[in-house]
Parts: sequence; structure tokens; C-alpha cells
Amino acid sequence: MTTFRSYTLLALSLSLGLGLSTAASADRVEIPVGQQGGAEKAGEVPTNGMTQARVESRFGAPQERRSAVGDPPISSWVYEDYVVYFEHDRVLRTVLKHRPRAEAAPSRTNGG
Repeated sequence: MTTFRSYTLLALSLSLGLGLSTAASADRVEIPVGQQGGAEKAGEVPTNGMTQARVESRFGAPQERRSAVGDPPISSWVYEDYVVYFEHDRVLRTVLKHRPRAEAAPSRTNGG
């Protein structure tokens, strides 16, 4: 009787394990850089290592300045098309905001 229980437990364990492993999978969406909104302006953004003073003189005042958090202190400046992240007073990274292309937007119609 113990052999039967062992096989039953093994079968149950494998079934549960396979069921959980497939439930944990997710789809991955990849958007080529050339198709991402705002990518055409990628050359016109602050680059790594620039000082805050240099960013402001070259790109103007940001729409919003977010205070530094964490250690090292990371602050950010929000511009219309991108957000600039600073570590202390140096550009750490510039991130383009997602802007869907007009032709890629789904059309909506009223259901009559």
C-alpha cells in the first residue's frame, strides 16, 4: 500500500508542479526602438555625465523638478518628451516618454 501512496503523491506533485509552471509564464512585448514614440528625438536629449547647470542652459528649465530620494540621492527633471534622472548633479539617465503613434492608435466607432 505504501508504494501506491508514493506513486499517487508523485503524480499529484508533478501535476501541481506543471500546472504552476505554466500559470507563471507571461507574454513579452518588444517594441523596436525606431517604432517607439519620441525616438526620432533621441539625439536631442541630455547625455550621461552632463551637469544640471549644463542641462538647463542647453535644454531650458524643466516643467517639473522632483526632489532627490535615496542614497545616493537621485532627483529628476521632467520635460515634455523625456525625464532626466540625476545622481547628485550629474545626468544618470534620460528616459523618453512613451508617445503612441497616431496611425497605431486603435480606431473607435460608436455602436450606432
